[in-house]
Amino acid sequence: MADAAVDRSSKSGLGPAGKPFSTFERLVAWRYLRARRKEAFISVIAGFSFVGIMLGVATLIIVMAVMNGFRTELVSRILGINGHMIVQPVDGPFTDYPVLSSKLAAVPGVKMALPLVEGQVLASAQAGGSTGALVRGVRAEDLTKLKAVSENIKPGDMVGFASGQGVLIGTRMADQLGLSVGDLITLTSPDGDITPMGVSPRVKSYKISGLFEIGMSEYDSSIIFMPLEEAQLYFNAEGLVQSIELFVDHPDDIDNLRPKVEEAAGRQIAITDWRQRNQTFFSALQVERNVMFMILTLIVLVAALNIISGLIMLVKDKGSDIAILRTMGASAGAIMRIFFMTGAAIGIVGTVAGVLLGVLVCVNIESVRQFFSWISGTVLFNPQVYFLSQLPAEMDFSETISIVAMALTLSFIATIFPAWRASRLDPVQALRYE
Repeated sequence: MADAAVDRSSKSGLGPAGKPFSTFERLVAWRYLRARRKEAFISVIAGFSFVGIMLGVATLIIVMAVMNGFRTELVSRILGINGHMIVQPVDGPFTDYPVLSSKLAAVPGVKMALPLVEGQVLASAQAGGSTGALVRGVRAEDLTKLKAVSENIKPGDMVGFASGQGVLIGTRMADQLGLSVGDLITLTSPDGDITPMGVSPRVKSYKISGLFEIGMSEYDSSIIFMPLEEAQLYFNAEGLVQSIELFVDHPDDIDNLRPKVEEAAGRQIAITDWRQRNQTFFSALQVERNVMFMILTLIVLVAALNIISGLIMLVKDKGSDIAILRTMGASAGAIMRIFFMTGAAIGIVGTVAGVLLGVLVCVNIESVRQFFSWISGTVLFNPQVYFLSQLPAEMDFSETISIVAMALTLSFIATIFPAWRASRLDPVQALRYE
């Protein structure tokens, strides 16, 4: 009953007709949150609502953080080997690429300009086995600056590459062909020498000076790095390059660099960026994020619906209390605010608990992964498959705020109808609930 709350509010000088959200209304709402023995079932529903909102919010935060972490890792690996801006000629090949790359590298915001010769080949081993590969001809000093490659050469080194006597291949390609450092890899290009019998494929063997492991199977199984001069000879591109790749300080701000790069080039060029080249991939990631957010929001919605059922049962159970409060002068608005605060409290506390649980799991995501691996007896998120030593989790502040706002909004909306229904009862109708 609400009599005790009314007595305490009267002693404090606060009557039922006080200000909105007064001490009296808060006392009654708090009383209704504490279930007695005969209200145990209502308490169970409220508890499920609390747990549902907490788990829904925590799940949203954790899943979004893990997806953000995956995106960051994938982008760092993609941009670690590919240029952020690709400059290609329009009015003829880049024959003056040493001077042009120096000019482009001097543009504020550009870290490195990498002249490049590329070509598709068939890579094979003497012992048998072959696979398609992409040969990238680069200068040794440029490859040294490409940390994603130069700092992940194991085994082997760049000594043979720098001297122009060797190539670098990925670990997955080496495993597929059964090759190791010091072995010969044979490259076959369809664009070979022109003879009276037609174009004959160009076949040449190179010594493997090192194996690199970038962390993406697509790159580790298909890319071969070759010294630029040797690649120019192999692809009949002596003295020229096909493109110049630019690595910038801020990849997300490349639009502001376009006019500066065009001005520094001093000639007609075509520029494409990393977003255009990977548009399909990143669009798929964005769609997946949005769909996951909507699906997981349903968990919070179900918990909010539990709030509605719990409050409706509470209103029916407290019919006599509503009658007493109304006869003592409590307005319909006061009754509505009391039940609104009762339901909203479940949503607020559940949301706060969900945020704390989500942050706790995200901070200790690797320990959680190891715990579940131990429980299940299997390796979850195998580094041999994903090439990531830890499960990535990166929380975004604005995204977390939107999750909290969504959970609170659903919780508040769920309380409106039961609270409104309680406020519509007059004393006579309310007594009929008993």
